[in-house]
Amino acid sequence: MKLIVGLGNPGKEYEKTRHNAGFRFIDTYVEKKGLNFNKEKFKGLYTEFNHNGEKIILLKPQKYMNLSGEVINDFVNFFKIKIEDILIIYDDLDIEKGKTKIKYKGSSGGHNGLKNIENHLKTKEYKRIKIGIGKDKDQDKIDYVIGKVPNEEYEFINSVNKNAENIIDDYLNMTFDNFMNKYNGGE
Repeated sequence: MKLIVGLGNPGKEYEKTRHNAGFRFIDTYVEKKGLNFNKEKFKGLYTEFNHNGEKIILLKPQKYMNLSGEVINDFVNFFKIKIEDILIIYDDLDIEKGKTKIKYKGSSGGHNGLKNIENHLKTKEYKRIKIGIGKDKDQDKIDYVIGKVPNEEYEFINSVNKNAENIIDDYLNMTFDNFMNKYNGGE
């Protein structure tokens, strides 16, 4: 069983923010697969499907980003999911807008959602897809990530979503090393 989590903040006021890149990515995948988030448990919206005989759960925590670890931990415990079978998709200030980076483990990089996940899972060793949102040195970090994205920038930031189906399908079909090599250009 695998758990794929898109991070974001619930509520209309956060829909078009940079911080909700993980929500938008997983929403795109769910839509392209003809699924929908039709189940709710532990303050999370989720859907599930079978892939080559394995159950896959797609989750959008419905607590604020900095509390998302609570929701993920509840799913891990209830469904008996191994840490190595978790993939977290989230926004990253240190990556160029519209780019992705795949990692197996690492620090939170100051991301409060990841800090909360690490606190609840008691590990930093979970798989990640980082979605680049860039950063504006002249703007406050919090205002930048949760402020509304200007229309001209919105499509650019979300350009990675066009590949959401391929990226997640590759994650499900490849070894993680091969997956990282494909999307990180051999890093």
